[in-house]
Amino acid sequence: MTAATMARAIEVKLLDPRFGDLWPLPAYATEASAGLDLRAALESPLTLEPGDAALVPSGIAMHLSDPQLCAVVLPRSGLGHRHGIVLGNGTGLIDADYQGPLLISVWNRGHESFTIQPGDRIAQLVVLPVTRVSLQVVDTFADSTRGAGGFGHTGVR
Repeated sequence: MTAATMARAIEVKLLDPRFGDLWPLPAYATEASAGLDLRAALESPLTLEPGDAALVPSGIAMHLSDPQLCAVVLPRSGLGHRHGIVLGNGTGLIDADYQGPLLISVWNRGHESFTIQPGDRIAQLVVLPVTRVSLQVVDTFADSTRGAGGFGHTGVR
């Protein structure tokens, strides 16, 4: 059984008529990819100057419907490393009951302008399991090796 045959169906609405004709549906780039590529469903090219941010439509809406799932919108590492194009909010979280359009907050943290063309793959969508918890108030915690050691407590080497 391949990963494709084990895939779980998620409901999506196509909000842009270019999907299925000009652009493929969001898809995994390889058999082992964790994220579905999301495209910029723009009407015209969008140039981001250094420091600029914009909300870019993905052209789709989705409804996970299962409260044991969520989705996260993540940056594409090549765009971030090579061009400074990252997500304006770091990571976008999509709850199971959300049904609206997926908008991608992009930010040019680089030093040069960058133009996003209609249909460019600008982010990725990863669907994850959710474990819901309840909070239990305590006065102390059981000892652990780390304890309260915070940022950098283990050093660099």
